[in-house]
Amino acid sequence: MLDSLPIAAARLASLVVFRGLKEAPVLRALRAFFECEGDESQRVEKYADFVAALYERGYNLSRCLLDGASEDENPYVVLRARGEQVPPVLEEAVRGELEVLQEISDLTADGFKRLIGFDGYLPGFESEKLDFAAEFEKRMERLSVTGYGQYARHTMFRVVNGAVIPVRTPDRTDVAQLIGYERERQELLDNTQALLRGLPAANALLIGDAGTGKSSSVKAVANLLAPQGLRLIEVPKAELFSIPSVMEHLRDNPLKFVLFIDDLSFEKNDDAFSAMKAILEGSVSVKAPNTVIYATSNRRHLVKESFSDREGDDIHRGDTIQDTVALSDRFGLTILFTRPNKELYLRIVRELAEAKGIAWTDGLDVRACAFALRRGGMTPRAAEQFTDSILANKPGEGEEN
Repeated sequence: MLDSLPIAAARLASLVVFRGLKEAPVLRALRAFFECEGDESQRVEKYADFVAALYERGYNLSRCLLDGASEDENPYVVLRARGEQVPPVLEEAVRGELEVLQEISDLTADGFKRLIGFDGYLPGFESEKLDFAAEFEKRMERLSVTGYGQYARHTMFRVVNGAVIPVRTPDRTDVAQLIGYERERQELLDNTQALLRGLPAANALLIGDAGTGKSSSVKAVANLLAPQGLRLIEVPKAELFSIPSVMEHLRDNPLKFVLFIDDLSFEKNDDAFSAMKAILEGSVSVKAPNTVIYATSNRRHLVKESFSDREGDDIHRGDTIQDTVALSDRFGLTILFTRPNKELYLRIVRELAEAKGIAWTDGLDVRACAFALRRGGMTPRAAEQFTDSILANKPGEGEEN
């Protein structure tokens, strides 16, 4: 029982398995409070620092501790995620540390007042009676869909200098918000669900005209399936060489991952071309069973060519040309997003207008078509821009109010 600051400090300091949790802002501030040897005002200040840190994570101490323990990347959680045997000494350590977290979880604002010996106002926080060990075990049984570490706290990531970094403000595109291309998205969805079920899933190439929703479809499917254990990692073209190490990093993770490459294309003699070819061929060093690669491109042939390239001096010119134009064929699944016809384009405009509260009036379809022509063609992107221009009361180029 935490009935004095020295005892509380010693109990918190004893954490080993959950050492990462101990170094998190909330428990770091709490530890500073427990270890404070100053007068009453200094202890009150340390308490206020702890509550301020807690408010950054929510207002419930019990849930904050449970989330932190479940998401912490430590030897015990990693072994459980892999389905491997946990050594008895580690099991015993976890049981003991969960008891410590239970004691902290049971603390209330009134309990802190007693520890401080203070009878004035203190900012409060929420807590609840939890069977900490039982709740923690429930979380462990769901690691295949919740994950651990940063993959439990975030759903979208980006590769930066070879490291996987969480996206703090991810794209929240919802499948229900996308209009048209239902068959194409269903192909992508079926393939991704196969990955989640542990079945063979293909690397996918989404090709077609700009503005047809290729990237949005990938992100929408990722958002839809995130609760089932899917995470999306965007890989910029400059980071293609990092894919083997990223796959190795993800290999033993219980979650499933989409490595997303947007607007993929290569220049002649591009070094990244060979790297991409090796990755798609699935060499032993890079293949990970819990990952797929989804790429989008406006080009069917991913290597940009000129007529002079086809007249080059390579002795085996035919083989070279075949090698460059066939990279797209190494994707197991190719999904074509063609520019919509007038009927589909106007359907997209009408449904977007309805969703945005825009009344459909006579002549709006004519204006929508004229707007699209000035924007390079009828695409979902043009439909989005047209309806946004109406909302903003900004008529399109050359339009009259």
